[in-house]
Amino acid sequence: MSSKQPSTKLKEKWRQKKWYTIIAPPSFGNLEIGKTIADSPQKLIGRVVETTLYDITESISQLYIKLYFKIIKVEGDKAYTMFFGHDFARDYLRSLVRRGTTRIDGIFNITSKDGYKMRISIIAITAARAKTSQAHAIRKIMEEIVAKKDGQLLYDELAQQLVLGKIASEIYNEAKKIYPLKKLEVRKSKLLEAPQILVTAQQQ
Repeated sequence: MSSKQPSTKLKEKWRQKKWYTIIAPPSFGNLEIGKTIADSPQKLIGRVVETTLYDITESISQLYIKLYFKIIKVEGDKAYTMFFGHDFARDYLRSLVRRGTTRIDGIFNITSKDGYKMRISIIAITAARAKTSQAHAIRKIMEEIVAKKDGQLLYDELAQQLVLGKIASEIYNEAKKIYPLKKLEVRKSKLLEAPQILVTAQQQ
């Protein structure tokens, strides 16, 4: 009899769990991006889920872009999220770098107009091997354009511009004047700090 108790308890615990639909933030269309299970909605708060930009846009060319969303609110059977960052698939990054080219990396912090602090990583690949001075000049352009964006965009706007390539395009158009480029992209972003008002709301 006692040997069956753990199994019974496990079944009972499983019955208490409920499925929740995960919803992307408005900046990504409020689309359903998956489902998750929990025995309490409160246990979902703070959970980070991964998807791809392809799952949102259905564009096969964006399959390599991984998106991370953090659950911040649960209402009924829906779990609502905020953008938490993005990254590129490793295979895609490896495919960018070829012999005879120069890889230029820049890592910068940026703050949205509504107080979200992020760290972003930008990668540039030149069409041929560049001089050290040219690589420095391209990295300087990255820094200057990121600085111009600092404090100018709401978080949702910043998230879109990082993921969909607008900021990368602005940098590319200036950097290619220094040396021909094969590619320039914001390859990674991560939320470092949210406004205190949001942190407090999540704790309630």
